[in-house]
Amino acid sequence: MESAAVKSEGLVIPLIDFLAFLNGNPEQRKETANAILHGFQTAGFIYLKGLPISPETRKEVFATAAKYFRLPTEEKMKHCWTTPEANRGYSAPGREKTTQLTDINDVKKLREGNPDIKESLEIGREGEPGHPNHWPEETGELVGFKSAMLDFHDKCKDMHVEVMRAIAVAMDLDEKFFDCFTDVGDNTLRLLHYPEVRKDVFTINPGQVRAGAHSDYGSITLLFQDQRGGLQVKSPTGVFVDATPIEDTCVVNAGDLLARWSNDTIKSTIHRVVEPPSGDGDVYPARYSIAYFCNPNYKSYIEAIPGTFATETEKKYEGISSGDYLVQRLAATY
Repeated sequence: MESAAVKSEGLVIPLIDFLAFLNGNPEQRKETANAILHGFQTAGFIYLKGLPISPETRKEVFATAAKYFRLPTEEKMKHCWTTPEANRGYSAPGREKTTQLTDINDVKKLREGNPDIKESLEIGREGEPGHPNHWPEETGELVGFKSAMLDFHDKCKDMHVEVMRAIAVAMDLDEKFFDCFTDVGDNTLRLLHYPEVRKDVFTINPGQVRAGAHSDYGSITLLFQDQRGGLQVKSPTGVFVDATPIEDTCVVNAGDLLARWSNDTIKSTIHRVVEPPSGDGDVYPARYSIAYFCNPNYKSYIEAIPGTFATETEKKYEGISSGDYLVQRLAATY
């Protein structure tokens, strides 16, 4: 049922058939749930195959995202990212700097010397009061953009619910323990485009990356990537290891809030996007990926999950509002 998608430098990221949890008998579901939790506890990352989102749907969303990024820059700038509270809109190359730094001035200095080579569009749940999504005008090849993205947002939300149910089963909680934390769908769909770039950019500046080393902020992230490569995960030895794309899979990683929620029994592992494995020519082709950042409902109060501590004194963190925590983290990186 399970094999290793990545095995290097003490890092083992399992490849797990999610269908065995979605459609299996009780024994198969428990076995699959245990594998998912174990992957999060040891690597912080898993690969899932047997996805509940069809290959056709994923292919269409990638194609639609590419059409968006082909818009003129001045058109995309009309949809600009505004505030951490909203976390919606377009970020031009160099706007966001993914990093573990938390001081705004330190991040600013890093951004100026080593900007991330990427652009993105953040799409939140539709209809959140005061925080509208920034939609492009639906003309030409962008007709149907909004409906395609909202449909994909909903499908990813359903997948988030199921992954959290698997974690609950593995932790011997009620299967629906997390449902009340995931029902609103305060999640962010991020369309990502890493433009083509000359190879000598990375030679001239050895610290140059497409996205800097960072951990994610929320509960889990669903990452759909093309076949270009470049994603790396930090191993227990401190070496960054290639998380090579595997067709028809989704890379899922635990975020900082889930690590905190689990009293650090689950790992939120640092990762980055670097130059891809070398190919022919002087230019690396564009890379596209789609990340769905899953969070507990913003109004949820997050404190250590039952079973992750024996006594109150073993709780490593005070409780915190999910929304407050995420705004704090976003404010530092933009």
